[in-house]
Amino acid sequence: MYLARYLFIFLLSVYSQWVFATLPIQHWQTSSGAQVYFVESRDLPILDISVDFKAGSSVDSPEKSGCASLTWHLLSLGAGGLSEDKISKAIADVGAQLSARFDRDRAGMLLRTLSSKRERDQALDIFSKVIQYPEFHESTMKREKSRMIARIKEAETKPGYIASRTLDKMLYGAHPYGLRRSGEVDTLNRLQRNDLIDFYQSHYVATNAVVSIMGKVSRTEAVAIAEALSKSLPQAEGLNNLPIVAKPVAGTKRIPHPATQSHILLAYPGLRRDDPDYYPLIVGNYILGGGGFASRLMEEIRQKRGLAYSVSSSFYPLEQAGPFQIGLQTKKEQSEEALMITKKVLVDFITGGPTKKELTAAKGNIVGGFPLRIDSNKKIMEYLSVIGFYNLPLSYLDDYVKAVDKVNLEQIKDAFQRRIRPDRMVTVIVGAMEEK
Repeated sequence: MYLARYLFIFLLSVYSQWVFATLPIQHWQTSSGAQVYFVESRDLPILDISVDFKAGSSVDSPEKSGCASLTWHLLSLGAGGLSEDKISKAIADVGAQLSARFDRDRAGMLLRTLSSKRERDQALDIFSKVIQYPEFHESTMKREKSRMIARIKEAETKPGYIASRTLDKMLYGAHPYGLRRSGEVDTLNRLQRNDLIDFYQSHYVATNAVVSIMGKVSRTEAVAIAEALSKSLPQAEGLNNLPIVAKPVAGTKRIPHPATQSHILLAYPGLRRDDPDYYPLIVGNYILGGGGFASRLMEEIRQKRGLAYSVSSSFYPLEQAGPFQIGLQTKKEQSEEALMITKKVLVDFITGGPTKKELTAAKGNIVGGFPLRIDSNKKIMEYLSVIGFYNLPLSYLDDYVKAVDKVNLEQIKDAFQRRIRPDRMVTVIVGAMEEK
């Protein structure tokens, strides 16, 4: 059994090295100032492209919260003289896919198309219009504002959303990361078309763009594609960096809710994308609560006590410190016990660190599973865009496995003791037991 496991991990690591050796990342800058990251892959007749901007919810102001989200949402709903329906039909006509992503840091548009000339040219023409010539029609904006507001009001009845939103406000306070990503009902209501145009002109700028390209095209073709996608983007000065995340005011909020289960979340400021403690914290978290049934939290909360079906901990690295978060659901009458045990497991882990056996198993699982995280163009594209957006080394994928393998017990213990303070964490229980 052990020999089979060793051979499996060895073969995966060989495959991983083969991927890195045959898919080198190329990087350059367009004439307009956009950063380009390119991987040539001729295995499939597919071309994947993403264009990301520093235009996530964290660049909103409290007075116009939701402007970033609404601007991003309307990009593909009318652009370059084409209506929303014409954009959709033109993309479907060549079997392409247009999608998007939005979070605290990034706003991005993604295209997947066949690499053959007719299909590629038509899809790229539409994609270029969406990114560079959005029209923000008044009627479309009003319609989408109404839909967003309706979704917010519906979400605010759900315990999981209430817990997450409350936790964000407790964790980040006045920091931009504390803003609701979709905006607030009152701020959305106040937004006008000019607000979206101004936001686009100041944030969707060429020097703020990261173009990621992967697929069956040559370097020469990729250069031409990147130029076409960025040449007409607005030109403006660079954006200011986000402020450093302050330590939160510790506290616990217990919020009544008619749900049968309590939703429990705990959080503390965690990792930046370029954090020097990145690997010790990631490996340590796998042992604590990120490794599914192999984690301590799952062992103590579910397997030993049956207090929850699932419990996990996660780091969400961002430009500034993203949240370190623990989450679980349990019966209302067990919520206080489950919270107490969760805190104890965390404190014990931070105090004593992992065991040698836990570390060996964690490394084996992370290293062995890593090739499965880069086994498709789409997965590699996500890494490519992250490398570009956060200015990580081009060798990041190759370095990942090596860095994980180098992590030792003392590094994990030291990093968690310096970075995570259980006594300063914020906690939310939605569906808490009512006091009698």
